[in-house]
Amino acid sequence: MADTTVSVARSAGLGARLRNSRIEYLFLLPGMLLFGGFILYPMVASQYFSLLNWSGFDANQAFVGLANYAELLTDKYFWDAFGRSFAFTVGTVPVQMLVSLIFAIILNNKLLKLSSLFRTLIFLPVVTPVAVIGIVMTIMLAPFNGPVNMALMDLRMLARPLDFLGDPKLVLWTLAGIYVWKWVGVTMVYWLAALQTVPTELYEAAKLDGVKNWQMTVFVVLPMIMPFAIVIALISAISALNVFPLIQSMTQGGPFFSSEVMEVYIFRNAFATAGAIPRLGYASAAGVFFGLAIMGLTILQIVAVRHLRNRESARAL
Repeated sequence: MADTTVSVARSAGLGARLRNSRIEYLFLLPGMLLFGGFILYPMVASQYFSLLNWSGFDANQAFVGLANYAELLTDKYFWDAFGRSFAFTVGTVPVQMLVSLIFAIILNNKLLKLSSLFRTLIFLPVVTPVAVIGIVMTIMLAPFNGPVNMALMDLRMLARPLDFLGDPKLVLWTLAGIYVWKWVGVTMVYWLAALQTVPTELYEAAKLDGVKNWQMTVFVVLPMIMPFAIVIALISAISALNVFPLIQSMTQGGPFFSSEVMEVYIFRNAFATAGAIPRLGYASAAGVFFGLAIMGLTILQIVAVRHLRNRESARAL
């Protein structure tokens, strides 16, 4: 009887809170509808579609269970794209984090003149549309009349032009370099935010003790901001795994699938860009599999952050 009374009281209290906060929930409603329609529904629908043999363009839907997932396990192109996605991530994230950290440390110096201008210049590629960057870079990296090849040949660094986007051995790493250049500004902002957590008193005390700038950076500043590195690395890794717009606008996964990452692979199967029959069900299975892999990265980040916090707490005690 007492439990029933408590439950009724809690329900009444919840109803009262909902009525009192109805204006706030009303303002939240558009965002919740957008989230449900463009994020939550596609996630659930893709899991359902992955169990079907369906082109996505007609009403013929055949339930095949886990057959699409079984086919994925034997698809060489799937595993090549899967490995290529993580190779791209491993190749870009450390470079992006290191370069952006150097920029952040330099531009965090209040004595540096025009630091705001340099920050803007570094961040400018971030706000430039990917399609525009893709077109411009394709022109600049052209093998015969591209400015990059002409400049390298004029400097006698190359004996003949390089086909940066047409050579299967170069294309993925060329795209990686362009990706780092475009997004290094975002990671720099993350590092700048981390540097703001370092107390000003530490810099002043270091100056009074005669500590050199590089010593202050290496032995004091970096250890203090390293806990942020795990979060920044995860954000950068997830971003590097979602590189579809850049690759699609520049190479469409070519040549010979050598730059086809998971998102391009999913797009190719879902919409049959090569002229084959669209396979939305199979592409959905690949998307679910890839999403689970990214979820695994997120869980690893949570575990790593928790372990780091526990270790710091143990040190404090």
